[in-house]
Amino acid sequence: MPPNGKPSAVRSFGRLQDAAGAVPPTGLVLLSIGSVQLGAAIAKGLFEELGPTGTVFLRVGFAALVLLILWRPSLKGYTRRDYLVAGLFGLALAAMNMTLYLALDRIPLGVAVTLEFAGPLGVAVAGSRRLLDLVWAVLAAAGILLLAPLNILEDTNLDPVGVALALLAGCFWASYILLSARTGSAFPGGTGLVIALCVGTVALIPVGISGGGMALLDPGLLLTGFGVAMLSSAIPYSLEMEALRWLPARVFGVLMSLEPAVAALVGFVVLGERLGLRLLAAVVLVTVAAAGASRFGEEPS
Repeated sequence: MPPNGKPSAVRSFGRLQDAAGAVPPTGLVLLSIGSVQLGAAIAKGLFEELGPTGTVFLRVGFAALVLLILWRPSLKGYTRRDYLVAGLFGLALAAMNMTLYLALDRIPLGVAVTLEFAGPLGVAVAGSRRLLDLVWAVLAAAGILLLAPLNILEDTNLDPVGVALALLAGCFWASYILLSARTGSAFPGGTGLVIALCVGTVALIPVGISGGGMALLDPGLLLTGFGVAMLSSAIPYSLEMEALRWLPARVFGVLMSLEPAVAALVGFVVLGERLGLRLLAAVVLVTVAAAGASRFGEEPS
């Protein structure tokens, strides 16, 4: 233990938050998005040695370990129902990441994230009877149809199983959003997230070990997996927490809707994944739909 009584990981996390305070909140959100997508690109580079399931196991496991050390949550004083909600949140988190990584093994990063965005977009417009929200839904549906590997239009060279897995990841993302809100109201701070990550890690053990095998003991792969966990979980979470202190929820949502476009850019720069005009048009349509739903979703009818 260092002289000030705090573990080095905690002090490093504190320095990250201090540095974040010097960046405008919109910049923090963009950095968060870039961090998440860079983490996904690096994770895809681990698939050959660890497989998608082994990689996601390291990501969720290391994220759980880091945040458990940072927050050291108290687990006393909660009801059985609270723990059940957090547990379901953890299962949704694990399933969301696993299906996304399985999709990334078959289709480009930008396409996978665009398809996955159907989940949160569906949550944003669900139950609405306004014509404007119908417009966002139609735009998103048009984008998703452009990504469908249908020879009726042209061959997109997209694996249909990868497309289905990305859409399934979107369904789990929608569940994640709903369960995240309930978990946040039941547990203070990051306690609920830590519980969820621990549950998700346990749930991923069978598929993670079978997918990664002995490669999970390789120090170099473990270090890279730790980096993926930091880029995809710890760093973006801290940046988003700081940004939300200053940004209205709708502005935050509009900025987060840039994820498909950023994913396509990172996929091109880091992984060399080139998207044709049709696929780029699909990314733009879904991004515009998500931005519109976030920007106008809370305005009165």
